[in-house]
Parts: sequence; structure tokens; C-alpha cells
Amino acid sequence: MKLSVPQYITDNTGKKLSVVMPLNEYQRILDELEELEDIRLYDEVKAKNEKGIPFEEYLEKRKKNKHA
Repeated sequence: MKLSVPQYITDNTGKKLSVVMPLNEYQRILDELEELEDIRLYDEVKAKNEKGIPFEEYLEKRKKNKHA
């Protein structure tokens, strides 16, 4: 996808304060950042080499902790 040419809002000295972009580009950037954060968190957890538990067991523990 081709990005649009960025437009800037500047102060009276020309210092860039904000950027104006199409909403669909902004949403795409947010989606990609969220995906990158998910990958980072996955890598962080994977690096701990902790033993996993079955999903059903996790749900049971979570249910018990909610009612405690």
C-alpha cells in the first residue's frame, strides 16, 4: 500500500507539532503496532521457558480465582 505524502501542522517558527494523515492509514499503522506488540509479548513469554498448562485447566483456575 502506497502511503500518502505527510502533511504537518507547525507552530509559527515552523516546528512540526502534528501530522495529518488519512484515517485508513492511521488505522493500518495502529493495527501493525498492535501486531508487533503481540509478537514482542509472545517472544518474551517464550524466552522464559515456563511449562505450559492445558487451556481447560487455565479456565478452571481463572473461574475459581474470580469467585474467591
